[in-house]
Amino acid sequence: MQPKKIALYVVIVFVLYLIITDPAKAADYVQIGFEGISTAAKSIGNFMTWVINGAQ
Repeated sequence: MQPKKIALYVVIVFVLYLIITDPAKAADYVQIGFEGISTAAKSIGNFMTWVINGAQ
């Protein structure tokens, strides 16, 4: 097998194990992930706005 496939399977098994054994902690991880994505999207939007306004 390729290392990428093995790593993907390990991550999937870990996620399923976490969801089954501790759903509250899994929900916290999902919330942290979405907050990170939201912050990154906001930062990109602010940067694009700055560029469109002439980078002043």
